Amino acid sequence: MSSEQPLYPLGSFRREDTSDDELFYDYPRLVVHVDDDAVAAISKYLDTSLPHNSVILDLMSSWRSHLPENFSKQKLVGLGMNKVELAENPQLDERVIHNLNKNPQLPFADNTFDTAVVTVSVQYMTQPVAVFREVNRVLKPGASFHVIYSNRMFPTKAVLIWQLLNDEQHGDLIASYFKNSSGWDEPKILDASPKSSSYTDPVFVVTAAKSA
Repeated sequence: MSSEQPLYPLGSFRREDTSDDELFYDYPRLVVHVDDDAVAAISKYLDTSLPHNSVILDLMSSWRSHLPENFSKQKLVGLGMNKVELAENPQLDERVIHNLNKNPQLPFADNTFDTAVVTVSVQYMTQPVAVFREVNRVLKPGASFHVIYSNRMFPTKAVLIWQLLNDEQHGDLIASYFKNSSGWDEPKILDASPKSSSYTDPVFVVTAAKSA
């Protein structure tokens, strides 16, 4: 039984495709999941919001981390599910294959990272509160977790509660993951969408710092 069920309506984290995630993610998808303007907006946000020269955890990582090319870092650790995708990511210094939906416990020591980010993937977490609790554990006191989301998804793998909500409600849902996992300062919901006269994919961020 999911540890989220006491906190959310029964079935909230059910998915249409209930097969093993390893099967779905076994095939590498070397594509970006938002448009170019949104990618640029994500890079701009990361450049101005993540600490430079730090140890960074890229959670649910893939073949791109969206950090600017000249971003200075001490180490970028990518945790994801597809070996080929992680191998194709030139910014990663360390690659870890791990299924968070099967085991939300992160394979890192306490107080390891200066910051953490998950980009357009939070909708696939089936045990988000447990994962957020683990992210809190592996972050250093005062370090921030940045959850970036848009409005695209693989509908068969996104959890039911995500599919029932709109963009604004998604922010409130993610904020509830922070609050229910405890150990965080008050989460902030930000609109980091591209400034354009034509349509682009939206970009939103929910972020909070580990309580000192």
